[in-house]
Amino acid sequence: MLGSVLKQIVSGMEKVPEEISQAFQEQKMAIGGRGPRLQDIVKMLQAVTSSLRTFVCIDALDECTAVHRVKLLDSLKQIFERSPRTRIFIIGRPHIRAEVESRLARRVISLSVSSSKDDIIGYLRVRLDEDETPEAMDESLAADILKRIPEKMSEMYVEAMIPGIPPSIIR
Repeated sequence: MLGSVLKQIVSGMEKVPEEISQAFQEQKMAIGGRGPRLQDIVKMLQAVTSSLRTFVCIDALDECTAVHRVKLLDSLKQIFERSPRTRIFIIGRPHIRAEVESRLARRVISLSVSSSKDDIIGYLRVRLDEDETPEAMDESLAADILKRIPEKMSEMYVEAMIPGIPPSIIR
């Protein structure tokens, strides 16, 4: 994931920084031509984001396995510590909120985000009306969908890392 973030940031630059180009060339020369390791990617991200105002957005962090989530959060913390102009936005379900706040050194602002049941039902009605195979749907199935899905929806939250602003001021 962080390799993808690096690629997105570098692709928006006029010129690929020499240290990043060199790091990739060195990795090609390694046995098997492996890609950069996580620690190398973190260093490259620290280098490119330290002088740029950068926004990193990660959606559905709760869908990431626990092992990978720990590595990602620890890496984001390292990047954030060396890149004061970087802002990190994370979206996920409430059950990982404490983990995110703990791993990111409590330098986060949490916001709860939820849709109303009416919003969800309205969205579902539009999608059902746009169904390209209406013969596959009877009134009973449509009613079941409109009943069960809104009942199963849960709250989401957004974490924002903003340096220099204690979360207690904004909450």
